[in-house]
Amino acid sequence: MKYLYPFNRASIAILSVFSVLLFFTRPANGQSFTESFNDITQLAANGWFTQNNSSPNGSIGWFQGNTIVFNANTGATDSYIGVNYNSTTLNNTISNWLLTPNRTLRNGDVFTFYSRKSSPDTHADRLEVRMSTNGASTNVGSGSTAVGDFTTLLLSINPTLILGVYPQTWTQYTITISGLPAPTSGRIAFRYYVTGGGPSGSNSDYIGIDDVVYTPYVCPTITLTAGGAL
Repeated sequence: MKYLYPFNRASIAILSVFSVLLFFTRPANGQSFTESFNDITQLAANGWFTQNNSSPNGSIGWFQGNTIVFNANTGATDSYIGVNYNSTTLNNTISNWLLTPNRTLRNGDVFTFYSRKSSPDTHADRLEVRMSTNGASTNVGSGSTAVGDFTTLLLSINPTLILGVYPQTWTQYTITISGLPAPTSGRIAFRYYVTGGGPSGSNSDYIGIDDVVYTPYVCPTITLTAGGAL
């Protein structure tokens, strides 16, 4: 037996408005994250990934902030992540990667972080922020010039390696994701990329990153008001 439900046009209009409100206020499904680097030994468990593609590899990769050089932007004095000229040896090319957790990337998502370098400014330093849209991939290629799946350059701090460009005080950088054809699974990566780097090089010194925040775009709530009788 089929049951007929007595929906009239007014009922349908109310249900339609309710459906639109549900669609446009859908939660972000836990895609946001904040990282203050209180203890970088926990990064891997939280979905972060590091790889040093410097050629050749040096004696150290990414490390807990060194308070002798400078303190963190917020929190405990050593609660930031650092990287320096020891990523490679002698005078060579540094390409040291720090990948954020895998997320669903959407146009309008906002990625912010703080960075600075040591003072005085005697070596230029450079930091790239890159994006991969290949899911949870950690493919950054092999060798100091490779970028693997991280082909989209979102930001470069001091791209031409000039003194006086990389800030010597904590400075916030903001990136808004755009250009994606649809929501896409991927990662964002920091790349400490310095030619002429290393203990004998002229371009690399010491930089820090702190207070990384990823905020998904949330569509604004739309309220429909009836304009007259149906």
